[in-house]
Amino acid sequence: MKPGIHPAYGPVVFRDRAANHAFLTRSTMTSDKTIEWEDGNTYPVVDVEISNVSHPFYTGTARVLDTAGRVERFERRYGRIGEK
Repeated sequence: MKPGIHPAYGPVVFRDRAANHAFLTRSTMTSDKTIEWEDGNTYPVVDVEISNVSHPFYTGTARVLDTAGRVERFERRYGRIGEK
């Protein structure tokens, strides 16, 4: 790697405000806000809208769309491919 062209890579706390959940990881993101973590150290904190704790796919609350009904409705309206 070339020296001097890469951003600083260090510990950052990501906080999901919707689920009141935070986790410590390493990232190149920075923030002016800080938080005191469980280990007693202070880290920059980045607030995120959604994480694996609040995302519908991971929580099991995702809704399945009725794609079969949409396809059938399209074929009724416009005909099947290859029919002329």
